[in-house]
Amino acid sequence: MTKNLVIVESPAKAKTIQKFLGKDYTIKASMGHVRDLPDKKDTLTATQKKLSYVKLGIDVEHDFKPLYVIKSDKKKVISELKKELDDDTVVWIATDEDREGEAIGWHLVQALKLTNKPIKRIVFHEITKTAITNALENPREINKALVDAQQARRVLDRLVGFELSPLLWKKVRYGLSAGRVQSVAVRLVVERERLIQNFDPEEFWKIKAHFTDPTLEADLVKIEGKKIDNKQFKIENGEQATAIVEALKKTTYRVSNIEKKEVKSHPAAPFITSTLQQEASGKLGFSVKQTMMIAQQLYEGNFKKIPQVDGGLITYMRTDSVNLADVALQAAREVVIEEYGPGFALDAPRKYKTKSKGAQEAHEAIRPTNLNVRPIDVKAYLDPKLYKLYNIIWQRTIACQMKEALLENTVIEIDAKTVNGEEKTYTFGAEGKVIKFPGYMKVYSEGTDDPEGALASKECILPDVHKNQQLHFKELTSEQCFTKPPARFTEASLVKKLESEGIGRPSTYAPTISTIQSRGYIEKIEKKLHATDLALVVTDFLVKHFQDIMEYKFTAKVEEDLDKIADGEDQWVPMIKKFYTEFHGEIEKKADEVKKGDIEKERLLGEDPETGKKVLVLRGRFGPFVQLGQFTAEELKDKELKPKRSSLLKNMLFETITLEEGLKLLALPRELGQTEEGDEVVVKRGPYGAYLKVGTVNVSLPDEFDPYLVTLEQVRQVIIDEKEKKKKQAEPLKELGKDPNSKSPILIKEGKFGPYLTDGTTNVSIKKNQDPQTITHDEAVELLEKKRKAPKRGWGRKS
Repeated sequence: MTKNLVIVESPAKAKTIQKFLGKDYTIKASMGHVRDLPDKKDTLTATQKKLSYVKLGIDVEHDFKPLYVIKSDKKKVISELKKELDDDTVVWIATDEDREGEAIGWHLVQALKLTNKPIKRIVFHEITKTAITNALENPREINKALVDAQQARRVLDRLVGFELSPLLWKKVRYGLSAGRVQSVAVRLVVERERLIQNFDPEEFWKIKAHFTDPTLEADLVKIEGKKIDNKQFKIENGEQATAIVEALKKTTYRVSNIEKKEVKSHPAAPFITSTLQQEASGKLGFSVKQTMMIAQQLYEGNFKKIPQVDGGLITYMRTDSVNLADVALQAAREVVIEEYGPGFALDAPRKYKTKSKGAQEAHEAIRPTNLNVRPIDVKAYLDPKLYKLYNIIWQRTIACQMKEALLENTVIEIDAKTVNGEEKTYTFGAEGKVIKFPGYMKVYSEGTDDPEGALASKECILPDVHKNQQLHFKELTSEQCFTKPPARFTEASLVKKLESEGIGRPSTYAPTISTIQSRGYIEKIEKKLHATDLALVVTDFLVKHFQDIMEYKFTAKVEEDLDKIADGEDQWVPMIKKFYTEFHGEIEKKADEVKKGDIEKERLLGEDPETGKKVLVLRGRFGPFVQLGQFTAEELKDKELKPKRSSLLKNMLFETITLEEGLKLLALPRELGQTEEGDEVVVKRGPYGAYLKVGTVNVSLPDEFDPYLVTLEQVRQVIIDEKEKKKKQAEPLKELGKDPNSKSPILIKEGKFGPYLTDGTTNVSIKKNQDPQTITHDEAVELLEKKRKAPKRGWGRKS
């Protein structure tokens, strides 16, 4: 039996830690949470099934006692762990150091029935030999306050989801979901969407003066000393701009003021979860979820063996603390001196103060475990994405311990007075910047992965001029501009907004953003987050009827309450009771008050000029659609009646679609004519875009063609090419005779994703580096049989 059993969450983490510990230690993975509140997939005992609260999983009548069950996909894990135990086994709970990790450890103790056995809880910020050894020397007990905080969040989220979602089913549409944090996150995107939709662009003009000898460009910034801000005071139209240009053509331009100011630019704090997600999005193009997956691999040491690296490359990646350990501060100083010279190093370490209320200063920021391991040292051993993320973590950590950059900002003001008509003074301004000392910018600049290039782009050198100097005027140019609406959220900017509002914590940002997309509330189009029509409907309903839950301050207050529970200042049951008493009463009240018909189901867009029929936009089970003609519910029961309908495109909304847009959607399907073989060609639109229906064959319509304008002549070659392709795919590349097992002929065919083997039932992809023509009959039989015996792929629930 096992002398010491160390339990971690993931196999990768287990594999790395096993390297540091001797034969007396067995490392096993729990694969995340092993227990949770019950759901439909779980197998319950007869006693559990009889419980009145089994569906909710929470006994609201008795202090909100949760019903925890071992998850169906974790029963085997628990069984395997139990085999490692005997009376003398010491169990080391080595799950992550946050609330979620603490709760996983506590649930393991309960599931394995270890309450009377020696339990040692160990935590570490990094997976290195030193950190693991230190953790083993300093074990502690499971922190019940952290467990209670996680338990409170889980209970709270279950209560909100289980009571609010069914109300949405009854009053809005079946199958919808609501959540305490997800619904508030959706509201942020919806409100931004409405700001954009309701934005009315305002015209303004810019005027620029161009000078020669020395060459200089300057923008008109003041008129009669009043600053042009393009909002309250601006050049409103082309007539005003032309009048100013004409009035200033024959005047003189004189330097009226030169102001030089030295400014210091300070480096950003080392990464926390949210800033890493934001910077990885901006610099590397990673999604929030992708960033966390890559960071997890860097933390766990889940990569090839690297010289001088004995474990993970970075510290724990779910943190809101900007604190750095003294050993890291000293290492950073040594690297700075070695790489950039003593002039770039600080006299004393720079320490940052964490702004987040619930942050734990005992934790660390995200940093390399060993700063002496330069990005160039690991590049050859890491996947490119792992390397890129490690690179910016290393750069940011080093930069935060380097001297400030010293910049000199210069502002030149140039006055011009009109000579004809009313005398006015017009002031033009030019701004320049010179980097006197690059400091931290030598290694890192936010928003770019090229520090040297960033240094060059930050400089704007102005010519040497002196006060009262008359400049050689060349010309004036004017430019028409319009104010722009607020930018749509990206995943990264939404994380920033959630953090600034106090909504969620480091461990919840990525799951929240993934959830609101997977449930159809938010769509990502070209990296921008768009609220769907479903999001607008549900948000309006929730804001109207459950104002408290949808309030940003209320959601932030709940997070603060959870922080207090985690710190041992408050108990979780009274907090849940206070919330639930008010919330449940509101649910019961709204169930009676709100009518399903209160939600707008259709909107008249206008009339079709060709048929005179009404054009409407309606809400359906699968989203909004436009319809030609208005029909009663009774008329629609007639199966012979098939109204012309078309779903809205991704960037269209129920409340903003116009008649013109609706008519365009209804223009499809369009008949283009017949091919030479007599097949009807029709342009249609499907879930993946426009396509051609050619007889019984579907042909994708290339993006270069407008489905509403394309002609048969334009797509004739596209149709011919597609038919040739399908014909080629139908003909086998090679025939290998009969399969003795299936008694069917074995063929090698060309498929959508390359060549493959088939007996008509079983298909096997052929590797890219293998020539299909070299495969023999015996090899084909073996490959097909191996595929038949392989276990079917299933998708296990991720904890």
